[in-house]
Amino acid sequence: MPTADDAPALHPSRVLIAGVTGAGKTTLARRIAAVWGLRHVEIDGLFHGPDWTPRREFLDDVRTFAAEDRWVTEWQYTSKGTDEILAPRAQMVLWLDYPYRVVRSRLVRRTVSRQVLRTELWNGNRERGLLNIFNRNAEDNILLWQTKTLHKWAERMPEIEARFPHLTIVRFGHPRETERWLRALSG
Repeated sequence: MPTADDAPALHPSRVLIAGVTGAGKTTLARRIAAVWGLRHVEIDGLFHGPDWTPRREFLDDVRTFAAEDRWVTEWQYTSKGTDEILAPRAQMVLWLDYPYRVVRSRLVRRTVSRQVLRTELWNGNRERGLLNIFNRNAEDNILLWQTKTLHKWAERMPEIEARFPHLTIVRFGHPRETERWLRALSG
């Protein structure tokens, strides 16, 4: 697996950003899109319809953009079938494998900010995070969801490497590594 120091030499056309909720996948995807001139497709915007209802067209929309030549997106909704669509087409995975304290503080900051500012997200939806922090259902409580899925990518990466050997997987263990890598890309 390449390190953060190796990756700047690569110039892929189709990139997946993996990591737990709150790691910074969308932020990194936007930055990668700008540096490499890729189209950023925010996968949450394809999945969530009004009132947080999953869109029936989701997988068709994923297939459509995955067939394009140049894109970057967050690797999410794997249980909904995105692995079989995105992984065969992608060339690189940037894996944000940050410590718990980093991802938890990022998620809390993001959730509170979106809730307080009433930020519109996708298709008219707004953050429900503060209202749901006492909900015991991980599907509805973003903090519980993060805890439940914290080690998902570490558990899955060996299988992903075996199933999709064409993918270059670059693991970042801390935001400092990611920032150093991004500076090398721009420099």
